[in-house]
Amino acid sequence: MLLLYEYAYINSVVDLDRWSWGNRRLLTSTASDSLLQPLWDYLLFQHFTLVSSPFFPVLLAFSSYVIFSVPFTILDVLGEISPLFKYKIQKELMPTPPLPAVAPTVWELISGGLGVLLIFDAQYFWHLVHHKNPHLYRMVHAIHHDYISPFSWSTQPLSAVELMTVGFWSNIEPILLKCHPLTIWTLTVFHLVPFGLLGGAMAHDIHHQKPSSNFAPFFSHWDRFFGTAVTVKWTKKIDKEK
Repeated sequence: MLLLYEYAYINSVVDLDRWSWGNRRLLTSTASDSLLQPLWDYLLFQHFTLVSSPFFPVLLAFSSYVIFSVPFTILDVLGEISPLFKYKIQKELMPTPPLPAVAPTVWELISGGLGVLLIFDAQYFWHLVHHKNPHLYRMVHAIHHDYISPFSWSTQPLSAVELMTVGFWSNIEPILLKCHPLTIWTLTVFHLVPFGLLGGAMAHDIHHQKPSSNFAPFFSHWDRFFGTAVTVKWTKKIDKEK
């Protein structure tokens, strides 16, 4: 018989040190309930601080990606010296990305970056469809809304389908606009445009509190046009009326 504990929250994220043992109700379960229960018990009770951290999924994904990629990187560097080179697919091809000799003009950099953001903002409609269609929401998008109060690392929880679609749109737009690498690198470190020109973190935070609002990823013009924009002033006004 395995001893399982019923936690105070549905998602089982509880500070075991602060929750007294007297308040825990022991439940019994047969081994047939879950073959992985011993592993889960070990992680939960021996490494609770680690696995309950919001950084853990990000670190796990990043570290596993690096760990599995490093051996292949080493093999690529070794090239024909490696005894495993004979198993390489397309042995004759070791392409490097072509880099143009001429830098973009300031106008090309600004217009290219703005164009990418504007096209990406058309995901307003893609995002809206996921919220309007119960099946799409449940199967694709719901996991992202596990966090009612999002933070910088909570962008990581995405379903496989959504991760692929976001990655596709993020990469296809610079290709379609034929952006210079310097433009793409500038977009990579893009964080904030002041003066309220973008929705920003505040708009996305409100979206997680009020899922029928603020669907656009960057700018707010689509939300304003279709009446789905919700601002901080509006939420404060509603709270006062309540």
